[in-house]
Amino acid sequence: MGKITGFLEFKRQVEDYKSTKERIKNYKEFTIPLNEEKLKDQGARCMDCGIPFCHSGCPLGNLIPDFNDKVYKAKWKEAAEILLSTNNFPEFTGRLCPAPCEEACVLGINEDPVTIENIEKNIIETAFKEGWIIANPPKLRTDKKVAVIGSGPSGLAAAQQLNRAGHFVTVFERDEKIGGLLRYGIPDFKLEKNIIDRRIKVLEEEGIVFKMNAHVGKNIDALKIKKEFDAIVLCGGATQKRKIPIPGADLKGVTQAMDFLKLNNQQVDGLIDFKDIISAKNKNVIVIGGGDTGSDCIGTSNRHGAKSISNFEILTKPTKGRPANQPWPYWPMKLKTTSSHQEGVERFFSISTKEFIGDENGNLTGLKTVNVEWIFKDGERPQLKEIPNTEKTWSTDLVLLALGFTGSENTLSKEFGLEMDFRNNIKASTKNYATNIPGIFSAGDMRRGQSLIVWAISEGRQAAYHVDSYLMGTSNLPLKDNNDLPKI
Repeated sequence: MGKITGFLEFKRQVEDYKSTKERIKNYKEFTIPLNEEKLKDQGARCMDCGIPFCHSGCPLGNLIPDFNDKVYKAKWKEAAEILLSTNNFPEFTGRLCPAPCEEACVLGINEDPVTIENIEKNIIETAFKEGWIIANPPKLRTDKKVAVIGSGPSGLAAAQQLNRAGHFVTVFERDEKIGGLLRYGIPDFKLEKNIIDRRIKVLEEEGIVFKMNAHVGKNIDALKIKKEFDAIVLCGGATQKRKIPIPGADLKGVTQAMDFLKLNNQQVDGLIDFKDIISAKNKNVIVIGGGDTGSDCIGTSNRHGAKSISNFEILTKPTKGRPANQPWPYWPMKLKTTSSHQEGVERFFSISTKEFIGDENGNLTGLKTVNVEWIFKDGERPQLKEIPNTEKTWSTDLVLLALGFTGSENTLSKEFGLEMDFRNNIKASTKNYATNIPGIFSAGDMRRGQSLIVWAISEGRQAAYHVDSYLMGTSNLPLKDNNDLPKI
C-alpha cells in the first residue's frame, strides 16, 4: 500500500495560495495546485497502517488508503473509480470538507497526517479533465417516481443514487438555481459555481429532472406532490437562522450572515446588481461567530473593501495543538486559521455582545460587549460568567451574525403532517430515514441538524438505499460498507 517508507521520506505538502493582494480583487478560486510528482509523493505517505482509522473518521467511509495507493502509482482512473464508489461529489468535499479523515489518520499520531482532502480534489479534477466523468443513465427503469425536495448536497446525492436504481427522480428547488447551500452559502472563492454546473449537467444527462423556483408548500402544492410521487425525500437543510436576543437586534445594519452571503453570491453570478447587495465597502464590520460561515463573511468583506473587520467568538481561544481531552482519532477543537483570516481580520475570543447601539433613524452605530469566562464542573454543563469591569463599546456600521442554525423551516412539516424532534428538525428514523408519514423520508441537515457537507452526502446516499427498499422491497444500492466499484 503506497510506498513502504514514503511517510519517512516525504513531508506533508498542501496547495499554496496566490498572494492576498491578488486574490481579494476577485471571487475566483486562488489555490495553486501541486504537480503530479508531488501529488504522487503525498499519496506515498499513506503508511499501510493496518487499521485505517481514516475510514471511521470519514462519514462516507471513503476507501482512502486504496485511492492514495493508486495516486502514488499514477493510476488515476482507478483512483477515481475507488473514490466515486463511496462519494458522489468529491469535487465538493475536496474543497469544502474540514477533513475529519485527516484528524483520524494514523500518521497524525506523531507526524503531519496525509493530505487526504487535497488528493481527493486532484483525483476528481483529473477525472473531469480526462473526460472520464460522463453521464451513466440506468439501463433499466422502474415505474416508480421519487420527488427530492432540496438540491443541496444531500438532495443531489439522494437523487443520483435513486436515479441509478432506475427510478424517475425530480428535484424541486425553491431558488432560481440548483445547489442549495453550495450555490448560495459558499463564496465563489471557495467553490466557483461552474463546478456545480458541470455536475448538474451530468445529472441531467443521466435522467434527473430539476425544477427551479419550485417552493413546495408555497407555489407548489405539497399534497399534489404526495399524490403524484411514490416516495418523497426531504432534503431542505437546517435553514432557520439563529438570532441574538439582545437590545437593538432589529437595527438596520444587524444582518444575518447567510443573507449577506447569498446576495453576494447572486451578484457574483450576475443575477442581481451590486447596488442590491448588503455591502461592507468602507464599513467597520464586526462578524459575530467564529466558524466557517464567519470566515466566509470575513473573506467576502475583504473583497468588498471593508474599512476594518473584527471577529467575535464567545468561546475560549482554542489551542493550536490537539487538546488533551480530545485524543486521537477524535475530532479536535483546535485553533483554525483560514485563508480568509489571513486576508485581514482582528479576532477576539471569550467575548459576548450585550447590546447594539443605533441612531435616531434606527441605523446601527455601535455595540457593547463584555469579556466572559467558562466555568467547568464535573458532571455539569459549562457555565458562562461575565468578567466584571470588562465592558467595552465598539463603533461599527455592519454586524454579521454567523451564529449557526436552530433547525429546519416548518413549512414542509405542516404541509405533510410530519413530526418534528426536540431540535426543530424533521423527525426521521436513524435506521431507515423514514418519517411518521409512509413514503416520506428525510436526510441531511433537515434530519440531523446543521452539520458537514460530507455528512449531507452520506445522509443522502443512506436515505436513497432505504427509499429504494421501500419502493422495491430490497435494494442493490450501496450502504456505507458496500464497496462495489461503479465503473466510470
